[in-house]
Amino acid sequence: MIELTPEESEFRATVARFVDREIAPVAAALDERGEFPRDLFRRIGELGWFGLRYPESAGGSGAGFVTYLVLAEELARGSMSVAASTAMQAMMGTDFVFRYGTPDHHARLLTPALRGEKIGAFCLSEPDAGSDLARISTAARESGGAWRVSGRKMWVTNGTVADFYTVAATTDRAQGLKGLRFFLVERDAPGLRVGRRIQTVGLRAGEVTDLALEECPAVPLGQGGVADLGKMLDQVRTMTGALSLGLGRAALDEAARYAKQRVCFEKPVAKFQAIRHMLAQSAADLEASRLLVYQAGRRIERGLKCGREAAIAKLLASETANRIADAATRVLAGYGFAMEYPAQRFFRDARFLLIGGGTSEILRDVIARDVLEE
Repeated sequence: MIELTPEESEFRATVARFVDREIAPVAAALDERGEFPRDLFRRIGELGWFGLRYPESAGGSGAGFVTYLVLAEELARGSMSVAASTAMQAMMGTDFVFRYGTPDHHARLLTPALRGEKIGAFCLSEPDAGSDLARISTAARESGGAWRVSGRKMWVTNGTVADFYTVAATTDRAQGLKGLRFFLVERDAPGLRVGRRIQTVGLRAGEVTDLALEECPAVPLGQGGVADLGKMLDQVRTMTGALSLGLGRAALDEAARYAKQRVCFEKPVAKFQAIRHMLAQSAADLEASRLLVYQAGRRIERGLKCGREAAIAKLLASETANRIADAATRVLAGYGFAMEYPAQRFFRDARFLLIGGGTSEILRDVIARDVLEE
């Protein structure tokens, strides 16, 4: 196992206690009601966890990236909905504002967001553009020194509750990816319409929506466009791997608990070889995924190139989480199909992990290009 520092281990214990006390007991209710966890969201902000990745000068705590992975893993063990909302706030929803926002943006948006008082969202996907970013049609145009953005965005996590949005738009469609840039659009901007909440299979306590933008006033965030996105993508993929670890742990723990309690043919089903091997394989796959995720995290923390490692970690960890969630429903058998047991929630939430940060199919292509040196 990748060794954690004493500080990282202490932080894990702190987050684990918080999850066991305040998140896990309400995770089922949040999922059933489909409500954004505002109280927990604010609580996480009060604890300073949204700012783990950011320096103290920006209102953060200046912790390393591995510490952030620990947070993501432990929160996902309690509730994937809470973990995903936190991940958006602590990374994609605030990163560009931190890097390229003005002092005014930092004071009005970033600092309150790190305290959980405001919410940020990241707008990349569109109805006809997901993995193929060159197809982004949301357009930004400059006139008289002011920028305006028009288009439509989909799958915006935290979108219905956000106070500000980082929006990907093209400044020149003919340039493809080279024409891509990011812009800050605030909630009260004229021409911005926040759409309906999208009803999803998993992450039921999340707030996913679409956005329509019509000549919205916008502020450019940097010049790098796709290069800036690439710098973040390794972190996003590794973080999604950490979310996968948390869900995998929760599903495996539930399966093991049930297997020891359920009696069949006068003995616990945990005594049957088929069940034991299923649990053993899940544990082995989870441990292998943990090594990959935290190895990638260490490389990111040290400023090393990590594209291949991040892609491999996310691919294997997310696929593993889905296999473990499936195994849990099999171990619970009929109860794995019952909404009153958490196995079905793990199974539903796990599907998100196959999409966020890049689909498994895209990741395999990324890895293949590296292997083939294309």
